[in-house]
Amino acid sequence: MSIRLVEETTPSQRRGSSPVQPRFDLTLSENPFPPLPSVLRAVNSVLAQANRYPEFLPRRLPKLIAHHLGLHSDQVVVGSGATGVAMQIIQSLMRPGAGMVYATPTFDGYPIMAEMAGVEVVPVPLDSAGNQDLWAMTRAIDKRTGLVVVCRPHNPTGTVVSASELKAFLGAVPARVPVILDEAYVEFLGAAEYIDPLALLSKHPNLLVLRTFSKAYGLAGLRIGYAFGRPEMMARVRRLQLPFGVSSAAVAAVSASYAAEPELAMRTMRITAARESLRNALRRCGIAVPLSHANFLYLPGPGVATALRRAGIAAKAYPDGSARISVGDPEADHAVLQALETLR
Repeated sequence: MSIRLVEETTPSQRRGSSPVQPRFDLTLSENPFPPLPSVLRAVNSVLAQANRYPEFLPRRLPKLIAHHLGLHSDQVVVGSGATGVAMQIIQSLMRPGAGMVYATPTFDGYPIMAEMAGVEVVPVPLDSAGNQDLWAMTRAIDKRTGLVVVCRPHNPTGTVVSASELKAFLGAVPARVPVILDEAYVEFLGAAEYIDPLALLSKHPNLLVLRTFSKAYGLAGLRIGYAFGRPEMMARVRRLQLPFGVSSAAVAAVSASYAAEPELAMRTMRITAARESLRNALRRCGIAVPLSHANFLYLPGPGVATALRRAGIAAKAYPDGSARISVGDPEADHAVLQALETLR
């Protein structure tokens, strides 16, 4: 089966066949395409031995990721998606009652995990352009702060803080305070926005970089995330590694995905091209969609989420009526445009 044929049916199209579901579910910033055939073959070959346990503690996957990134395996911690690894970080590095500083709105998981871990949230509003206000976040750090989170690209706006701002910010954060640099959508960044994480780690021992295989790699259902940083920091996080918590299928999927990176890069380009096309069309309709560097668009303004819902499109909705939508499925993108072109 060719890749082109595999890509002809996307998750939102399949979901649309059920009368109890919305026509398109664009809530979770999913990759619209299923895993590549080579990745499916690798996963299926492992599933034939699903009666066997995976490694008690993961060794192969951290080694595989570390080799790909130019790190040592003791610098990598893996887990059940980026969310699972973030929870390990929060529980291992923060004491109950400590404060977690992040921009708001942000990925829903952070306030949820903070509540689960018994830590206080310190949300800092975005600036008027939808960017994380790093200097306001710096001012929010006090003696109770136990963790700071910066998303790059940011979720839900897709905006990117500049390299110079990020470096200055990291230099301003007290060395005792760990910083998560959440790069869930890093593969969608252009060359001009990319920052070498190894260079950042060499200067900032309190930095942890968080990534996932759910977005650009299209493996959300397999729950594969990882973080990397200085060995001493990662050793603290690794203490909460769940036994048997990483499947053998995850190892096979990551290995096959790395081998297929040129094909995956083409898919990423298709998604970003579709994103820009839809953004330009929506802006012509009068919706001030910010420039996104991820696989989603943030649609500001009252009434947007309602208009999408009435058109049978499920989106991530916000209290002011704004919405975030996944992009890249041509049929869903067209439906979004039809639902919103008369809104303004």
